[in-house]
Amino acid sequence: MKIVELVIDEKDSLSGIDAVSVVHSPAIEENFIALAKHEIELKEIDSEKKIIMGAALVPNKQIYRVNEKTKEEYYIFFSEDTVRQASELFLMNSNQNNATYEHDKKLKGMSVVESWIIEDSKQDKSAKYGFDLPKGTWMISMKVNNEEVWNDVKEGKVKGFSIEGYFADKLEMSQMSEDDILLEKIKQIIIEDEQI
Repeated sequence: MKIVELVIDEKDSLSGIDAVSVVHSPAIEENFIALAKHEIELKEIDSEKKIIMGAALVPNKQIYRVNEKTKEEYYIFFSEDTVRQASELFLMNSNQNNATYEHDKKLKGMSVVESWIIEDSKQDKSAKYGFDLPKGTWMISMKVNNEEVWNDVKEGKVKGFSIEGYFADKLEMSQMSEDDILLEKIKQIIIEDEQI
């Protein structure tokens, strides 16, 4: 099965992550935890803080995909460098208040309040909360000032984060001319506009 590396196209101003979606089944297969007071059990929910923490992107993790048109099955992955670049662009572009529910419904009252890259798996803050993730993982904490979403967190209806954004296929980029790349991006924008 084909394995495709997704990268950020530095020539494309749309490239990067636009929003974080709270989802029932995250593609990176890493659930978040609802943060409680530091001294108490990890899974306990502190209704005062209303903060959830989890991985936004895990480097080199293969994520299964199916092309809806061709039914071709393949895997995608992000390098450690791309994960870092995506996390930086997310904040530089002021996207920390952009959130959706299951990649569908735009949400109000959701904000990324903390963002970091794991530098040391054993000594990172994420390890304190029970995560066992590799170096280079992008972690986020999100403040949930949305009662409907917070109730879904407490009920286990949403379990993790999933990113929304624009990435380029490294293999296709190397095989396409600049005109082909531009044409492909225009097609993608038209398709996405038609789905809205």
